[in-house]
Amino acid sequence: QLQLVESGGGLVQPGGSLKLSCAASGFTLDTYGIGWFRQAPGKEREGVSCISSHDGSTYYTDSVKGRFSISRDNAKNTVHLQMNSLKPEDTAVYYCVAGKVPWGRLCQRREYDYWGQGTQVTVSS
Repeated sequence: QLQLVESGGGLVQPGGSLKLSCAASGFTLDTYGIGWFRQAPGKEREGVSCISSHDGSTYYTDSVKGRFSISRDNAKNTVHLQMNSLKPEDTAVYYCVAGKVPWGRLCQRREYDYWGQGTQVTVSS
């Protein structure tokens, strides 16, 4: 059974940091495009950061550039999202995703077939 399980969410003060992790089971991540999406209350689900399986190129949505960093550990079949300088507007449920993503389609929602259950990140004082 193909599964993605996120961990590392929680409550953090503005300016703080969190590291999200996603463990895959039932398949190996190194041949898949992987990434993180998020959904805040009343908002559309958006791609936050993704890594290409073709060349390792990365995508970050504008609002997180310079603050978030995505990485993959193929040996452990995991993907991480390091989030620094967190802001209240980063509050959302964060989802780990994987898919056979074609060139040029990085972080396009419909390209990701596998989704985790999500982990809540709340940034508040």
